[in-house]
Amino acid sequence: MKILITGATGYIGKRLTLALVNQGHDLVCCVRDKNRFSPPSAILPNLEVIEVDFLNKASLSSIPKDIDGGYYLMHSMSSSTDYDKLELISAINFREAINKTKAQHVVYLSGIINQEPLSKHLASRKAVEDELAKGDYHFTSLRAGIIIGSGSASFEIIRDLVEKLPIMIVPMWLKTRCQPISIQDVLHFLSKTLLNPATFDQNFDIGGPDILTYKSMLLGYAGVRGLRRHIYMVPVMTRKLSTFWLYFVTSTSHKLASALVESMTVEVVCRNDDLNQILGIKPIGYKEALTKTLLKIEQQQIISSWKDSLISGRFDSNISEFLSVPTHGCFFYKRQRNVMDREECLSKIWRLGGETGWYYANWLWEVRGFIDKIFGGVGLRRGRTHINRLSGGDAIDFWRVLYSNRDEGRLLLFAEMKLPGEAWLEFKLSNGILYQKATFRPKGIVGRIYWYTIYPMHGLVFRGLLNQLSK
Repeated sequence: MKILITGATGYIGKRLTLALVNQGHDLVCCVRDKNRFSPPSAILPNLEVIEVDFLNKASLSSIPKDIDGGYYLMHSMSSSTDYDKLELISAINFREAINKTKAQHVVYLSGIINQEPLSKHLASRKAVEDELAKGDYHFTSLRAGIIIGSGSASFEIIRDLVEKLPIMIVPMWLKTRCQPISIQDVLHFLSKTLLNPATFDQNFDIGGPDILTYKSMLLGYAGVRGLRRHIYMVPVMTRKLSTFWLYFVTSTSHKLASALVESMTVEVVCRNDDLNQILGIKPIGYKEALTKTLLKIEQQQIISSWKDSLISGRFDSNISEFLSVPTHGCFFYKRQRNVMDREECLSKIWRLGGETGWYYANWLWEVRGFIDKIFGGVGLRRGRTHINRLSGGDAIDFWRVLYSNRDEGRLLLFAEMKLPGEAWLEFKLSNGILYQKATFRPKGIVGRIYWYTIYPMHGLVFRGLLNQLSK
């Protein structure tokens, strides 16, 4: 079959792409920016990649007419306060574009919406579902709650909280019930639903066998890890305070923390397990999902992570727009060193950040990350998805990868920390010389004052980093 996938660079989209190719399907992957899409070379013969922005109708003409079905996997809890309106426009444009194709079936991954009133986030999912259902094709909505898998936002928040805090003072909404599901089962449901007549024109809740409170999920993780944790709930923690607490303790962004806190006050429990019977799927339990997820992390087999989505940082446009490093009106810090061992140097560069750190004066990087968190930035806790692999769009602490080509010996990063301007950091290894270049484009007089204030620190940190990389 020829299948269209939207959100192909997202957490679910990356994994579903691999699963469907392994099942023998040909895929049309819709991405806003090809520079952020780096699938394994082994599956490229089965992929057609097109740049599409569903907020821009003109770009939709590139969607092939001969597709058999499609997945709508686009969700947004973006920086825009009216993201619900943007999601609705995107859904309408998608529906109108698919109506012009031969597609027989569209599957949408939504959220469980069985309790009123809905949060803004879940209400937006429902509105998108209603619009997609009006198309000239069969439509199926799969509604899921908390997804447990390596790199999922929900799992990373659970892990952050339990690993870091032996004692937790938490809001009362941790008594809210939910029905978590493993990423493995979500992919099974998605792949088996498409073009299955028994699922046409219906909506289904999908979840694992366990109905848990958020508190019991935290304690369940602690049990799997063999950690003793104590959780105390207090009635005085407001949503705003809860959002700040979640944002500051975990690696989540403030935008995502705010949306999650609002949603966590609503129960997300399945109405029934009808789809399990139709498709012959028996979902695994919460503890088994945790065990498998932790094993994947230990083995460095993380296929996708929420951290690499643009919502994890301050990006609100395509990375392609920042690939050309400006020169006019910018400040620069340039250094170079001779390198004896090219491969060793590149290995160090491609392991920057995350658990590896920055090789020199890590405490200064940590201080900068802490300050960034205080002012609402991403800080250092985001880390990175893979310990030694980098692709365009990946996150590295408070940087975003714009360009990564190991054969060429070039890595270009864009700063996502809070700054009075824009900053790039570039490494290029050529003819035995490692070139390091930091570029800062200030915004107004505050930006210029910022540059001169921290220039001595840049000299210390960047010079030390370059020396360590070139050893």
